[in-house]
Amino acid sequence: MSAPSTETARSLGLAAAFNARDLGGYRTADGRTVRPGRLLRTEALSRVGERDRELLGGLGLRHVVDLRSLDEVRRLGADLIPGLPAAVLPMDAAAAFSVPSPDGLGPALHHLPVFSADFDLYVDLRRVLGGGEPDAMHSVLGDGRGAAMMTAMYRWFVTDPLARSRFATVLRLIAEADGAPVLFHCTAGKDRTGWTAALLLTALGVDRDAVLADYLLTNERAATRIARVDPLMRPLARAETIYLNAAFEELALGWPTFEDFWHDGLGLTEDHLSALRAGCTI
Repeated sequence: MSAPSTETARSLGLAAAFNARDLGGYRTADGRTVRPGRLLRTEALSRVGERDRELLGGLGLRHVVDLRSLDEVRRLGADLIPGLPAAVLPMDAAAAFSVPSPDGLGPALHHLPVFSADFDLYVDLRRVLGGGEPDAMHSVLGDGRGAAMMTAMYRWFVTDPLARSRFATVLRLIAEADGAPVLFHCTAGKDRTGWTAALLLTALGVDRDAVLADYLLTNERAATRIARVDPLMRPLARAETIYLNAAFEELALGWPTFEDFWHDGLGLTEDHLSALRAGCTI
């Protein structure tokens, strides 16, 4: 598998978001290149400082998509992006809604929670860590259970109609943005963000090896943080090939081709695909 070239997976240079990067630079099967500055994937941006905010303010963002549950947003805080409108969060952790830019110039905010109580990893982690008991941690994550939990979640990304609808909405927003910059993220910028990026790159015609390399790049960007994590928790902290492959395996089980998944699984049209490629490749 080839690693991303020096022209791809470019860091956005954010001190408080080391996994923030630009998907521009990847080559497509028809010889085109993913346009830099259009597709930006990050982790949560609730702790960025003044310099980071200056960098974010200079990106010309049209849309900011937050894939976190609303409970995650309450715990971690809203994104600190210049011009981003504030939102009043409903109580339903899985509620989706958008807030337009007040002046039409700054980015619109879209909360599109990809959330299920069955895969609320943060609930599990708080329960395990709160007790501080090794046996409790092992009972939740030991003997391969952590990796199994993650693999099941990636399969759920594909099999669950609501999850598919949220990912489809992100893709539709980008297709209809006419090539304007869109930033999307979850909490760590790894799983929900990783699958969104994988869908985007695949739709644009980037080969699977490069899609996987982009996904695994999170481990390089987050290496220091991952090294500090308890070994039992590392399956939750790392991006693993088996996780992304599980999502693509479920896709292949349900739909003959990616194009069938695009149309029948995501409910997107050929016009959306054409617009996405026109706006995001050169």
